[in-house]
Amino acid sequence: MTTRPYYAEKGLSAAFYDTVTAADTRLEGDLDAYARLAPAGGTILELGVGTGRLAFGLAERGFSVVGVDIAPAMLAQAAAKQAELSPALAARVELRRGDMTALDLKRTFDLVICPYFTLAHMPRGMAWKNTFATASRHLKAGGLAAFHLPLVDIMRLPGPPESSQPVLDEPIPTGGRLLLFVRERSFREDVCRLDQVIEYVELDARGQALRQSSERLTYYHADPAPLAAPAGLTPDREPVPIGGVGEIHVFIKA
Repeated sequence: MTTRPYYAEKGLSAAFYDTVTAADTRLEGDLDAYARLAPAGGTILELGVGTGRLAFGLAERGFSVVGVDIAPAMLAQAAAKQAELSPALAARVELRRGDMTALDLKRTFDLVICPYFTLAHMPRGMAWKNTFATASRHLKAGGLAAFHLPLVDIMRLPGPPESSQPVLDEPIPTGGRLLLFVRERSFREDVCRLDQVIEYVELDARGQALRQSSERLTYYHADPAPLAAPAGLTPDREPVPIGGVGEIHVFIKA
């Protein structure tokens, strides 16, 4: 089976993103954490909006959100959700396709967020520096930028003892189930890189496999502060722990 990049157009990671995130209790509290960083009724730029889980949640709390993502498959799902919202709520969210390492919307926001390990998908170094520069370029003076990164100790952990056993088994709206298997997992200490091959299997209501997709998920880790400093971003507080597997690093623009 060919191994696709994560969130590829024909893969299943994007198609079942909402199923996986809804089942991941380690994300609990992230919406509250981001909402506390912006002034009431403020403006937020989300880098890596995905299917809109946070953008629409923040809009429900009265914020105006511009959500940017590079993956058309994810944005298509976000747009479908937006079409089902009330006009007033839908108007508080703008979806844009773009590359967060080179984005320039020619406007500024009260808060920039980069949630759910989005920054960690890219190699540390210039890609991270460019993303921090994007955040700074879009922040008002005194505004905050928040980046959710995985804990390196969690990245170092070995994979499941039996790759034939699913790490997730969840019902899906069609009446079938979604199974996830970790087929490969390795960590390179020299570059702080975690590589995983995740196999998605969609079953019908009878338990027969309908679709399968093998996808490579890679995370990188680094201390973000030195890479954020050239963009004029300095740490604003201690990192906020989320779910025991990651932290939200909060920076302020002077």
